[in-house]
Amino acid sequence: MRVPRVYIDQALKSGTELALDKSAAHYLVSVLRLRANDALIVFNGSGGEYSAVLQSATNKQATISIGEHSAGVKPSPVRVILAIGLSRGERMDWVIQKAVELGINEIIPLFTERCEVKLKGERALKKRGHWQQIAISACEQSQRNDVPEIQAAQPLSEFLAASAANSALKLILDPRAEKSLGSTLLSQASPAKTIVLLSGPEGGFSDGEIDLAQQKAVISVGLGPRVLRTETAPLAALSIVQALLGDLA
Repeated sequence: MRVPRVYIDQALKSGTELALDKSAAHYLVSVLRLRANDALIVFNGSGGEYSAVLQSATNKQATISIGEHSAGVKPSPVRVILAIGLSRGERMDWVIQKAVELGINEIIPLFTERCEVKLKGERALKKRGHWQQIAISACEQSQRNDVPEIQAAQPLSEFLAASAANSALKLILDPRAEKSLGSTLLSQASPAKTIVLLSGPEGGFSDGEIDLAQQKAVISVGLGPRVLRTETAPLAALSIVQALLGDLA
C-alpha cells in the first residue's frame, strides 16, 4: 500500500512529536482515513520530507511522531514562472494542477483584454486560496517537496512593468510567431536559469498586448502549426522547457 504524502503547514523536526492543527487532523482522519500507528510522509515546502507515524487521531485532534529527514525529489534545475490569462470554468484549476506536476515554480494569473473572468475583493482572495490548495494537492501527488506560490491576479500591463528589469528569459506564446519555443531556448548563448512564460486566455493575447510585451523585451515564440487551447498551450510549453533545460526525460 502506498504511503500517503501530506503537506503540513507547520515547522517539522526529526525526533519530535507534533500536534497538528484542526484542518490537518481532519484531513488525515476524515479524508485519508488514517488511524493510529499508520505511516505517512510529511513535508512543509521548506525542503525535503520526513517519515512520520500517526500517534493519536480524532476528527479534531491528531499527533504525529516525526522520523528521518530525506531530500526526496530534487527541484528542476530551471526555474519557470507561468503568467497566464485568466480563463473560465475549471480550466485554471486544471492548468495549475498539471503545471505543478510538470515542475512550475510560480503562477501569476493575469487580467487581459480578452479575459472574461472578473475577480476582486473577497472573491479574489477565496479563488487564490482555492488555487493554492490545488497546487499543494498536486505537490502531494507528484512527490514534490517545494510548493509553488500562486500570486494575486494582476493586469498584464502591471506585470510587464514590474518584470521589465528582471533578467529572466521572458517568452510570450503567440501562434503567429516566426520563432519556435524550442529553437529560441536552444539559441541562447547560455542556458537560461529562469524562464517566464506568458500564455493567453481564450482567444489569446491581442495584437496590442503582444506589441507591449515585445517593447518590454519579451520574445514571441510559437508551439508549432496547430492552434492549441488555452489550457493546452502553457502545458505544452512547460513540457518543452523541462525537456530541453530541466529534468523531463
